[in-house]
Amino acid sequence: MGRLSGKVAVVTGGASGMGAATVRRFVGEGARVVIADLQVDKGEAIAAECGEATSFIATDVGVEADVAAMVACAVDRFGRLDCLYNNAGFGGVSGTIDETDMGEPYARTVAGLLTGPVLGMKHAAPIMKAQGSGSIISTASVAGLRGGMGPHVYSALKAAVIGLTRSVAVELAPSGVRVNAICPGGIMTPIFLAGRELKAGANVTLEEVLEPAFAAMQPVPRAGTGKDIADMALFLASDDSTFVTGQALVVDGGLTVGRRRQADPDRRPVWQALQALVDED
Repeated sequence: MGRLSGKVAVVTGGASGMGAATVRRFVGEGARVVIADLQVDKGEAIAAECGEATSFIATDVGVEADVAAMVACAVDRFGRLDCLYNNAGFGGVSGTIDETDMGEPYARTVAGLLTGPVLGMKHAAPIMKAQGSGSIISTASVAGLRGGMGPHVYSALKAAVIGLTRSVAVELAPSGVRVNAICPGGIMTPIFLAGRELKAGANVTLEEVLEPAFAAMQPVPRAGTGKDIADMALFLASDDSTFVTGQALVVDGGLTVGRRRQADPDRRPVWQALQALVDED
């Protein structure tokens, strides 16, 4: 028996990256999963790969009718809803604060990163309350916990997701519904690739170029993967976490704890700076 045997989940942004890794992980643990995404071809491909345990529905999480249809799809096809994972996201509007585009790019960023989780919780809550159980998970970010780890608007909205998580957790806890957030650090997903490609003639992928940089950021000497987030989502979706709610669980290889310590003191930036000022004799 898998850890999610008999459970039904909805994963937004489930067609790629952390979402696709979570869909595969959940199905492997016995869940039936609705994959919700705007990427139709990729979403249908994941559904075909995972078989009858999954169903794909094209969804814009910033549109309430789409979110309502997404939740209804889970109930109509699989009979219940045990886990909603609000994972869909993207980098959104960026740039210096004085150059922030407050038009369509801003509105689209807010819709995807904050309105989406609000709508997901709104439509999942009545079903889970009636069942007397359920787990709502949202992807936040270490950028919502510390400055300098993401674009300004992205960081603000991820902090808002953490606040939303804590507030809704208090409301739904008496009904047996848990609400938590996951804060990824340096995870190799398409959000960082942003559709970019290397110059013509390059014989490596952008992911291969970026992986060493990600691996060097934090104490754990490797880049994070979608599976790292999927494993945390599995814990929060399973009955192993029935006493966990209102939390922002960090999965970052120690990035928010501190930078990796260099074993060789001569390579430490502060030590190098001091060498020019002190007499080693």
